[in-house]
Amino acid sequence: MTTLDNRLAELGITADIVSACPTPACNDASDLIDAGEDMFGRSQQMTEETCRAWHAMVEAAAEDGIELKLVSAYRSVAYQCEVIQRKLDEGRCIEDILTVNAIPGHSEHHSGCAIDLHAGDGPVLEESFDQTPAFAWLSARASDFDFYLSYPRNNAKGIAYEPWHWCYRS
Repeated sequence: MTTLDNRLAELGITADIVSACPTPACNDASDLIDAGEDMFGRSQQMTEETCRAWHAMVEAAAEDGIELKLVSAYRSVAYQCEVIQRKLDEGRCIEDILTVNAIPGHSEHHSGCAIDLHAGDGPVLEESFDQTPAFAWLSARASDFDFYLSYPRNNAKGIAYEPWHWCYRS
């Protein structure tokens, strides 16, 4: 058993849950660069290609009067475990958690290509993001910068609808 397998078991994520996971395994990126700060003032990292595309997309959105704010980008496997542990500590069950958080080792955030976004006002990481002009702009233009919505409604990956989560297609 690997260290990750042991940590997953500690979180209540069994081998059966992992084997049934529809999201592919994703290793931690090793080619990350500084991408600046997120909307909370935390340093963020992305792959160089993702960062270049992100900044170009932000600039194009701004030219159209749209504000895009970064909520998060790269997330290590260890950090993903911490996120799940915090939710378990709040009394949530692992099955419910895994509908909104990928299994550690299966999150697009590990790749350095995924970003969570915000429109600048309103609640963060909530479905209501899809009612913002920023989401409408992303739906029409994100593909111009090689970003796609990873978790549309009723997606085959088993993750709840996340209109704020976009991934760079490298």
